[in-house]
Amino acid sequence: MSADLALRRALVREIVAGGALADPAWRAAFEDVPRHLFVPYYYESAAGGYVRLWGEDPDPARRERWLTGAYADAPLATRMRDGELLSSSSQPSLMARMLEALDVRAGARVLEVGAGTGYNAALLCHRLGEAQVTTVDLDPEITESARAHLEAAGYRPAVITGDGARGAPARAPFDRIMATCTVGSVPQDWPAQCRPGALILAPLATGLIRLEVTCPDRAEGRFLHTPAYFVPLRGTRSGARATPHTGGLPREVVTNELFRFLLELTAGSLDPYEAHALWRREQRPPRERFGVTLQGDAQWAWLDDPQGPYAWPLREPPLSPGAR
Repeated sequence: MSADLALRRALVREIVAGGALADPAWRAAFEDVPRHLFVPYYYESAAGGYVRLWGEDPDPARRERWLTGAYADAPLATRMRDGELLSSSSQPSLMARMLEALDVRAGARVLEVGAGTGYNAALLCHRLGEAQVTTVDLDPEITESARAHLEAAGYRPAVITGDGARGAPARAPFDRIMATCTVGSVPQDWPAQCRPGALILAPLATGLIRLEVTCPDRAEGRFLHTPAYFVPLRGTRSGARATPHTGGLPREVVTNELFRFLLELTAGSLDPYEAHALWRREQRPPRERFGVTLQGDAQWAWLDDPQGPYAWPLREPPLSPGAR
């Protein structure tokens, strides 16, 4: 057995032990798709910055370290610029949970927003066939490398360079849209490019929102239990919601993971102290009690009930400099 196959199977066993990959079809995808082909190099955190590991390193020990890291159940930083993380390969167990939450069926057409390394698109191709998969990213360097990685693994889905917030209208309609980058609010173009009954899964406010599309201008759904941290979607009206200043709140509150979720979800709508009062009054509600509704031009988040009493608008973030 080759070293990469042994590591791949060990990774799958670890993910299964953690409660994911109950679906045999997704388990087969993770067993068959070689992750190391999608991360020919990546950056590992080290004292004073990052160290680059790559598969062609002349040092055998460093090559082995690269391969072992490629099959760790951990996110991998794959593209850096001036110390800023631009792209990454997500934690495999989180990818498994997201793919299972997507609830795909044979013949489904899927749009992935955020091409990354191409690994997630390859898993989708394994399950659905490459003709059913479209992946889009704003950065041409990212799409070029993703396309090369996919071809090396034997997959040729549609890889598009463009603003992910605008979707991929030429490839629509879609049965599923899956974002692998954080959004500040759900772009209106996404449900407009979906068939009725389609699902949209996207990271928002350190959580994963899953929306069912009922018509081109309406979608609604709840957050999953799973926490999620991704790099922000870049492009027109994109990016993560700003977290407000929390000075004065107790440290044990500010550092609580569920309160940070609520704080980010209500940023721009609730004062942090109002958010804290709500959090305590509702006995520290978990993510799955929250949801999001899109109706025409309106979009709002809510606790328990879309019609209130706890509901607040999700404001679009401002245009980023140079957005197109």
